[in-house]
Amino acid sequence: MDLLHSGADEEFRAEARAWLTAHVPRTPLPSLETEEGFAAHRAWEAELAADRWSVVSWPEEFAGRAASLLAWLVFEEEYWAAGAPGRVGQNGISLLAPTLFAHGTAEQRARVLAPMARGEVVWAQAWSEPEAGSDLASLTSRAVRTDGGWRLSGQKTWSSRAAFADRAFGLFRSDPDTPRPHQGLTYLMFDLRAPGVTVRPVGRLDGKPAFAEVFLDEVFVPDEDVIGEPGQGWRIAMSTAADERGLTLRSPGRFLASAARLHELWRERGGPADARARVADALIGARAYQLFTYAAASRVLDGASLGPESSMNKVFWSDYDLALHETALDVLGAEGERAGSAWAEGYVFSLAGPVYAGTNEIQRDIIAERLLGLPKGRR
Repeated sequence: MDLLHSGADEEFRAEARAWLTAHVPRTPLPSLETEEGFAAHRAWEAELAADRWSVVSWPEEFAGRAASLLAWLVFEEEYWAAGAPGRVGQNGISLLAPTLFAHGTAEQRARVLAPMARGEVVWAQAWSEPEAGSDLASLTSRAVRTDGGWRLSGQKTWSSRAAFADRAFGLFRSDPDTPRPHQGLTYLMFDLRAPGVTVRPVGRLDGKPAFAEVFLDEVFVPDEDVIGEPGQGWRIAMSTAADERGLTLRSPGRFLASAARLHELWRERGGPADARARVADALIGARAYQLFTYAAASRVLDGASLGPESSMNKVFWSDYDLALHETALDVLGAEGERAGSAWAEGYVFSLAGPVYAGTNEIQRDIIAERLLGLPKGRR
């Protein structure tokens, strides 16, 4: 891997920085976990897309710039350094879109991607169920064949963005008679406002509806909304999960910006005796994660897949995010407990990191068994 950016990447960085300087809202947007904030963030997605900054690595026909994966990482560094708003379209852009590029049809890409990039259609991730979270293969929500499509029934929970989103994507059991739970699953997209769908928001610690339960009662989905072949959903979902854990969900630019703000905070406030070392660890960790991610991106550009190595990424960034915010709260002291502060809200969000996108316990099992070749642990 060449650690020096090309001249083209640096020109891209300068263009992105200039645009962000001119367009990033001077006043932070309301939380995207509220109806008001969701609408404001949707408008921000449209503003990004108007100048093709919403999905820079996508082909131009889908509102992108056809930028390389490395250029996308450069854009992410500039985006978060500029203090730009969180992306309400992230579930669609980071998870569903790579799945459609890899497994979807040309018709699906033409129909779904551009409205997603413009924030016109915001997507929720509907994977987990009450008895199927980290053990996703035990899901029981079903898809039954009918004329021209499928009937979906069951319950999804902890569905990110579902409280205000337009559509969702998830796995459903389409063949209950297969010998293994990973078989007989189908990957489908569905409308959250379709007849038979009930969305019930789930409040977070701060009371905001960051998630929702989704109840489905004989919801019709046309064949055109099946991703890949029916019954092959597990294989497709695992490629989505690799993207989620490996590259797209938490870009290093986000942590570089957070570590820089923590450093600035510590220089202003000082803090407990061990704060200096913990801030240094945060700066080093952000830089290490940046280099690890650039290495992963280089392997992908050389034709490799992310594979189980993405579990290492997931464990690192979720533990790192929590430690960084704990350090910030310790530097702030009692002030850090003030409700509504950015560090306090970030801390609450970081608590969920070791749980979502597959718990860290599951990721450590994957690392032990698939990367280190250790025997299976006791379940």
